[in-house]
Amino acid sequence: MTLKERFRQNCLLFTRETDTIEKLWFEIEKRYTEKSRHYHNFAHIESMFAELDSVTSRIENMNNLSFSVFYHDVIYDASSKNNEEKSAAFAVSQLAKINISSGAADKITRQIMATKSHQQSDDPDTNYLLDADLSILGKDPETYFEYTRKIRKEYSVYPDLLYKPGRKRVLKHFLDLEYIFKTEYFREKYELQARENIEVEIKS
Repeated sequence: MTLKERFRQNCLLFTRETDTIEKLWFEIEKRYTEKSRHYHNFAHIESMFAELDSVTSRIENMNNLSFSVFYHDVIYDASSKNNEEKSAAFAVSQLAKINISSGAADKITRQIMATKSHQQSDDPDTNYLLDADLSILGKDPETYFEYTRKIRKEYSVYPDLLYKPGRKRVLKHFLDLEYIFKTEYFREKYELQARENIEVEIKS
């Protein structure tokens, strides 16, 4: 299933206005295909869904979670500290067009905002979202370091003098957590490799 088909099926649960769905998709596609996106693009979204598809039986509301995946990085500016707030606000304004409930909108907002700090959540679905978002950290070393190169390109506006200390702070933040991954499933799958990858990157 393509991302567009997945998004369309999700929207059809709330509206039959296909023109509206097409417009919503156009806005998503426009943003995730921006030239400045080397990592936070559709490949990242596809990877997240591939991870989540393996745990769908454990997820309470896949519809809400799917919208959170689609919109969590819809606004992405490497020089901004408010991408999550802007993405959440954009999601709510867009999903209002298909009459999504206020309760669902609130849950999606909270899930998107959780990707800002990646702290353990009381909501199990949010923890699966966070783990899928960070799953790249636990991939094989070659895949991981290709990811680091793409992130560096996204932050190319910053010289090494600024980028490297900032990147190191982010990496040490993850190592300082009791667990990088919040769910048992992803912890068993990726925790050890993620810590090895991060330690190697810090040393380099």
